[in-house]
Amino acid sequence: MTEIRLMDRVRHTVRALHYSRMTEKAYCYWIRFFIRFHRCRHPRELGARDVSAFLTWLAVQRKVSASTQNQALNAIVFLYNKVLDVKIDRIEDVIRAKRSRRLPVVFSRAEVAAILPKLQQPYRLMVGLMYGSGLRVMETLRLRIKDIDCERLAIVVRQGKGNKDRVTILPAALVSEIGLAVNRVRLIHEQDLAEGFGEVQMPYALARKYPGQARSLHWQFLFAANQRSPDPLSGRDKRHHIFETSVRRAVRQAMAAAGIEKHGNCHTFRHSFATHLLEDGYDIRTVQDLLGHKDVKTTQIYTHVRKRGGHAVRSPLQALAQT
Repeated sequence: MTEIRLMDRVRHTVRALHYSRMTEKAYCYWIRFFIRFHRCRHPRELGARDVSAFLTWLAVQRKVSASTQNQALNAIVFLYNKVLDVKIDRIEDVIRAKRSRRLPVVFSRAEVAAILPKLQQPYRLMVGLMYGSGLRVMETLRLRIKDIDCERLAIVVRQGKGNKDRVTILPAALVSEIGLAVNRVRLIHEQDLAEGFGEVQMPYALARKYPGQARSLHWQFLFAANQRSPDPLSGRDKRHHIFETSVRRAVRQAMAAAGIEKHGNCHTFRHSFATHLLEDGYDIRTVQDLLGHKDVKTTQIYTHVRKRGGHAVRSPLQALAQT
């Protein structure tokens, strides 16, 4: 019972601070894991040494990555600082997971061209936006009709990673497909309204501030799901967006059908977007803004996989073969 009450407080605090649902899910997972690791003792009975022991066990026994270990640490710090309002001592003597710097997997232009025809709609349009606009998969799924400006060829990404908004490009080649997608949503929405539904999930308190907007067309998701589902917060049936798993499955199947053997996924199209822009001579700061990176150092990793720089060096073996 103690854990159930505690986890309810965690969820309430996460939602009060407007963290994403994915963050809520991750934090709840790690907090439960931390409690069970210490044999279900209440976190108030634990201290910095117990946190250190848990984090060290993750690195040594579970061999998690540095980012996973940091996520677990963030969840525990959130528990003590925001939920329990307990000041925890400095966490020391933690064996840190080794941070590896891996180059991202990038599709060539020919590989992207081979994958796209293997996708059915609406997945082809989704992948087109990931590659053509540099969107993350969840940013793509959460697009609302109002966030797309076909005249200015711009997309406003709302509440991206780090809860940041940004503007990115809309490829002109996708305008007609987006028009078809909007018409599909319009028909679905009209049917929902006729059946007494038509609401969509609204961010923060906008549903109370603008009570009629939840039923408006421009707030609907561009990639609306085929079926209505209960909203996890209100319990009312609403039209959500297509589930992430189906997109990832469609991409895997398209890669297999195109004969692409790389270890790629939906996020690889975003990597390809950045790399190909740099290859085309665009400024790294411009690419940084389009991707929404806070630090240009994050964007700089794509300079290591483009065809210029060190990759333009001609092998001496090639010169020998031509003599």
